[in-house]
Amino acid sequence: MTILLQANQLGVKIKDRWLIKDINLQIKTGEIITLIGPNGAGKTTLIRALLGLISISTGTVTREPALRIGYCPQRLTIEKSIPLTVGRFLSLGHATNLNEQEKVLAQVGMSPFLHASIHKLSGGEFQRVVLARALLRQPNLLVLDEPAQGVDITGQIELYRLITQLRDQLGCGILMVSHDLHLVMAATDQVICLNHHICCMGHPETVSQHPAYVELFGKQTLESLAIYTHKHNHAHDLSGKYDE
Repeated sequence: MTILLQANQLGVKIKDRWLIKDINLQIKTGEIITLIGPNGAGKTTLIRALLGLISISTGTVTREPALRIGYCPQRLTIEKSIPLTVGRFLSLGHATNLNEQEKVLAQVGMSPFLHASIHKLSGGEFQRVVLARALLRQPNLLVLDEPAQGVDITGQIELYRLITQLRDQLGCGILMVSHDLHLVMAATDQVICLNHHICCMGHPETVSQHPAYVELFGKQTLESLAIYTHKHNHAHDLSGKYDE
């Protein structure tokens, strides 16, 4: 597998506060990595740093030279007073033709909606269209920041199943931020638990047994979780502050 993106000792600091620190990770082709953590843990900051959208304070981010990234942001709001079809939405910022639009909509199960109003879509339908727009770049890395936000439970299950199918079909790497642990764990290859630094990481099996995970999320019964690796040479509280 090709390493698409790699971070070494990555840190982002604003004034005297570390938003994220000492981040080491790799994302490879054909791999789904899910980033979890409490609100304010630095998940979106990490995504933005990896994408080069914000300046980093320490460390390095190395990207594969031919890397093409499809990015689905956490929040995307469209002014309701603007008449906008799905096809027109797909064309914003992209030089696309009808065939390309039809292709990506078919990939996400939204073929009948090309001429539909973007404002009349359900939460799940809208997220699929946002995902289709990311696919227009023919990415070898998909970055999805809370892709199931605002989607009901049935839609979330279907959306995560779709994401796994896209990985299998396209062979791309996927970095996904989510708080829906009980839904995403079965569909991910590796989980990274973040609280301003990496608390634990590994394959989906037993991360909920880890003291850091239990501290952050409480004792929860989940269907599938992650094997962890964690160094206990520091202590941290729920705000993310820790002693080295």
